[in-house]
Amino acid sequence: MSFLDQLNPQQREAVETTEGPVLILAGAGSGKTRVITYRIAYLIEHAGVMPESILAMTFTNKAAAEMGERVEKLVGGLSIAKPVISTFHSFCVRVLRRDIEALQIRPATPGQPPIGHTKKFVIYDESDMQSVVKGIMKRLGVDDKQLTPRIVLSRISWAKNHMLDPQELYLQSADPKNEKIAHLFEEYRKELRKANALDFDDLLLEATRLLKSVPSVREYYNRRFQYLLIDEYQDTNRPQYELMRMLAGERHNVCAVGDEDQSIYSWRGADIRNILEFEQDFPEAKIIRLEQNYRSTQNILQAASSVVANNLRRKGKNLWTSRQGGAKLGYYEAPDGENEALFAADHIAKYLREAAQRGETPRAAVLYRTNSQSRLFEEAMRRYGLKYKVVGGFSFYERAEIKDMISYLKVIQNPDDSISLLRVVNTPARGIGKGTVDTIESIALETGLSLWGAIGEAIRRRLLPQRALAALKSFHQLIVDAQAMLAGTFVEHLEDSAGTDGTSQQAPEEARAPQVAADDSLPDDAAAFDPNEFENTAFDFGGAYGGDFDEEGAVSSSDANKPPVVFENEMGANGNVDSERSTAFPAPTVSTADVLKFLIDRTGYIKLLEAEDTPEAFSRIENLHELVNAAMDSRDRGETLDQFLDHAALISDADDYDERAQITLMSLHAAKGLEFPLVFLSGLEEGLFPHSRTMLQPDDIEEERRLCYVGMTRAMDQLILTRAVYRRRYGTDLPEASVPSRFLEEVPIQLIEELGARRTRVGAGDSPARSRRDDHTSTHYSYEDEDQSAAWKRGASQPSRQKPTPQAKPYNSIENIAEFFASRGKKFTVPKTPPEEPTGKRGFRPGQKVRHPKYGEGTVYQREGEGEEAKITVQFPRFGLKKLVEKYAQLERA
Repeated sequence: MSFLDQLNPQQREAVETTEGPVLILAGAGSGKTRVITYRIAYLIEHAGVMPESILAMTFTNKAAAEMGERVEKLVGGLSIAKPVISTFHSFCVRVLRRDIEALQIRPATPGQPPIGHTKKFVIYDESDMQSVVKGIMKRLGVDDKQLTPRIVLSRISWAKNHMLDPQELYLQSADPKNEKIAHLFEEYRKELRKANALDFDDLLLEATRLLKSVPSVREYYNRRFQYLLIDEYQDTNRPQYELMRMLAGERHNVCAVGDEDQSIYSWRGADIRNILEFEQDFPEAKIIRLEQNYRSTQNILQAASSVVANNLRRKGKNLWTSRQGGAKLGYYEAPDGENEALFAADHIAKYLREAAQRGETPRAAVLYRTNSQSRLFEEAMRRYGLKYKVVGGFSFYERAEIKDMISYLKVIQNPDDSISLLRVVNTPARGIGKGTVDTIESIALETGLSLWGAIGEAIRRRLLPQRALAALKSFHQLIVDAQAMLAGTFVEHLEDSAGTDGTSQQAPEEARAPQVAADDSLPDDAAAFDPNEFENTAFDFGGAYGGDFDEEGAVSSSDANKPPVVFENEMGANGNVDSERSTAFPAPTVSTADVLKFLIDRTGYIKLLEAEDTPEAFSRIENLHELVNAAMDSRDRGETLDQFLDHAALISDADDYDERAQITLMSLHAAKGLEFPLVFLSGLEEGLFPHSRTMLQPDDIEEERRLCYVGMTRAMDQLILTRAVYRRRYGTDLPEASVPSRFLEEVPIQLIEELGARRTRVGAGDSPARSRRDDHTSTHYSYEDEDQSAAWKRGASQPSRQKPTPQAKPYNSIENIAEFFASRGKKFTVPKTPPEEPTGKRGFRPGQKVRHPKYGEGTVYQREGEGEEAKITVQFPRFGLKKLVEKYAQLERA
């Protein structure tokens, strides 16, 4: 039986159409790799083409190796010669090693060597490139704080991907910054030429320039390669496109395989126009659509196709499969991000058990838009004892920017931690170079001090040049200030530093004792839970201080340096602090999240990343924001700094994960080309997916929709879509309400199955604004739950018949706080007091609808106190939870 009999009619047509230009539009899961390899085999075995005259190019070494292995199995015994199957960059290196000297310019002066690269050129990696740019900037006196080497290299790479030289980049410049980059680009090019070096972008550019400008070289490759195959054509950039045009020659025997609906790398320079305009480049081209999907069920395909059909820039395909029907798409709307992750972990745990019982090999994936989202899923998997593998990036706590901030916290907690200190002493760069560090290490060896002690000694004795001393003082002051902030003595520290209050340090130690330690001598029963003391614990929605809060939930600047207040319920009749009650519950102190924000601000870490203005920098910023969110979650659990660091250390423990991991966590970009029986597509919220950076450009939104299509079509048997109604954002003390992703609305409602209890449907024909947190009656997953597996079984056993369960109590309720302490071995007596009726003029109660002049309509969530002095917490759909003083809130009944 011929191998052609294994192909469907469209695949066979694509394999047998060997002459002239062919564009194969290969839908997701339609067997494009099989078509490429079988086409190569057909050319060799049936068309009599010499193997060495076939050139196939793809993007990764892994894909090239897989293609080579498949071809070898099909035609291995027919010829000693083999077709050239390579990545674009590897092929260009071959071309340049052979013929780059054809680009050299003969010197005007006889006897001088020609100008240009030789065959012995070297290839510079990222580190080498940065060193070159740093040297140029230093020589030209360019401030690397205002314009970092990373920014310069990012812009140079952008120009090369668009085939712009320094002069063209200069003419396009709209400001002095880009004009300076264009000048640095010219100097960079000179330095590489002087060093006989090329960077990765140059490999494509110089190979293309060689084929364009040297006819004899172009003709050689046109004769050598008579058949050209390009994989993932939708991901090609301008230089790769021009290279293909040069190699196609006059025969135009080029076969481009791709899917415009999976073009998701524009940020790398990929140009979707290459595939959309293929017929304009080759009017005689034949278009073949591979529409039979061998991966997913019909329901999954129909849902994914319905989403991507909303794009305008596409050629269109009608995917179908013999796997008719299948399970409907699951949809789970979580109260918050933590709940979303725990639901996924619980569902996957159940799936693994059932697959094991059936004797199957289970594989599940959790896909997310940004790598920063992995943190909650990693912690949820750990909680359930599930092994997982993070693909497409480091584990959250292993990422460089996260380790930097964790190291800062470690130094604040323990300044003698020399390993952490060495990591951050010049991160971000503050002028503490290798020479200074070597001197500090020598002082430490000679005196027996730690590095931290050696820094203090060097500053005290002025053992370094003035510039190095100034940098060390700045770093030393940063750590000392953070320590004082954490200890609640920041104001006194500032006064001492300024010399404005010499008596503050004489304050009696016992006056501050209630703020920093509890009285361990109290018997367990003495810790009976008093609802009046609740506001004074670390579980309060408020920040570290008792000051007023601005709109975003942050402490007002006027209160930023105030010491923790003593709440009214801690005062005795004479106005003195009630020592018994205050020692039972310490006054609020600065949280780990506050210290992280302080560090990020003082070091300028995020500002430097913002200045880079690259996709990688934005991803790193999101990771830092997520770290602050993790610290806020830690604060809400009542954890101290050392407990937070312990938690981070356990999560980042370098376990040897099984390469055959049954659970994979990965970004959507990293998932392309893979498939899993069970897929969770998470974070389907406006601003997250689609990402906020894509909102203003229709083309960017279309790419986000293509990314959603890629994620959905990774699923083979079951696809579950999730979102969080409230998600914590950086810079806000409380979780904010989210808006359902527009992609959810584009999925036909008949393909969706609600997971959990009923709620307002967000789907085709429904408005995202109609989704409200009030509709939740599903199981509430929380890190304080005693038995989450049992809770899931109870909540999901009969979702259609289940009676509405009471809405999960907020984590700052008396019951949940009591349970929290009880889980840690404390005894509590929850007082059974009858609810008091509000006596104020308005008397807004939980559940009532109100209207605010700025925030609009909302629902009262919680009431504290009585009368007009009462504080009420209101949920506003667009602004999240806001705590307001009723007297000044200007609320009206809605």
